[in-house]
Amino acid sequence: MAMFRGLTSRISRSLYTNLSYRTSCRKSPLATALPSFGRSMSTSAVKERTSMEELRSLRIVTAVKTPYLSDGRFDLDTYDNLVNMQIAKGVEGILVAGTTGEGYLMTWDEQIMLIAHTVNSFGDKVKVIGNAGSNCTSEAITATEQGFAVGMDAAMHINPYYGKTSSDGLIAHYNSVLSIGPVIIYNVPTRTSHDIPPSVVETLSGNPNLVGIKECIGNERVKMYTSKGLHVWTGNDEESHDARWECSATGLHSVAGNLVPGLMRELMFEGKNPTLNAKLKPLFDWLFHVPVPVAVNTALAQLGVIRPIFRLPHVPVPVEKRKEFVNLVKEIGRENFVGEKDVQVLDDDEFIVVARY
Repeated sequence: MAMFRGLTSRISRSLYTNLSYRTSCRKSPLATALPSFGRSMSTSAVKERTSMEELRSLRIVTAVKTPYLSDGRFDLDTYDNLVNMQIAKGVEGILVAGTTGEGYLMTWDEQIMLIAHTVNSFGDKVKVIGNAGSNCTSEAITATEQGFAVGMDAAMHINPYYGKTSSDGLIAHYNSVLSIGPVIIYNVPTRTSHDIPPSVVETLSGNPNLVGIKECIGNERVKMYTSKGLHVWTGNDEESHDARWECSATGLHSVAGNLVPGLMRELMFEGKNPTLNAKLKPLFDWLFHVPVPVAVNTALAQLGVIRPIFRLPHVPVPVEKRKEFVNLVKEIGRENFVGEKDVQVLDDDEFIVVARY
């Protein structure tokens, strides 16, 4: 296996057995100058261009990938191309800097800049949902204020993680951001180690700024909420068909949509289609065999639509899994995937992992 040559540093072999990705530790500047994150923006600047009804009717939202240049800065030209491909296939909403978009690997200024860029470039074509979640309520409030000030349509908020709180604390935390503008609650216990109790969601459901909940715990929970009139999006591609057509979910916040946006839209719009769902199942299994966004990042690079660059701690999937993806593309049909280049198996030394960004 070819050895990767470091750009400015080398990662110890002990960290990556049989892996030798090129690495960069350059400290990169922000792509644009922004007000300090610590300075609150006036919520009077919030754009009132999206009704709650519009937000609650979104069937397919893609949690878009954030691509990088070789020094770890945002690759905005490629980002724009990714979003344009989503819009061309009928995706209704873009989730910016979520789990898939690696918001947790960004500074707050970077995160707000990317939301602003998305609004300015695509806000007239697609709904923009900005990730403003934090386990620190003060930071969540400031990020929400700034996100709405630059024009996002709704904020997505995870529940406080690591420094977990009580149910009463969750209610107080969410009420603090719901007072600012439309919010989608995000429940993903596999990442937070804390399931948001249904009693908390039901208490918050009376708030007029609650758009709904992105639920990742499973379709039984989805059905329970929808039976009570709550608007729910599943965050699980592999459960999305049944969530939509058997559990009355509004739709999906999709990872797979980065790769096959047209097919994911069809899955959410065109009625029950177990044949298409079965066709996509091997892709879903492949995407989630490692934590998001590791596999989708690798896939987009092999499709030739992003540079093969990762911000650590993420690294590409092993070469055998890269070969599996190429076979999946051939089985599902290259024409269903984003981009126009032939899919290929990238070698280890074609990837760059950036250690400082």
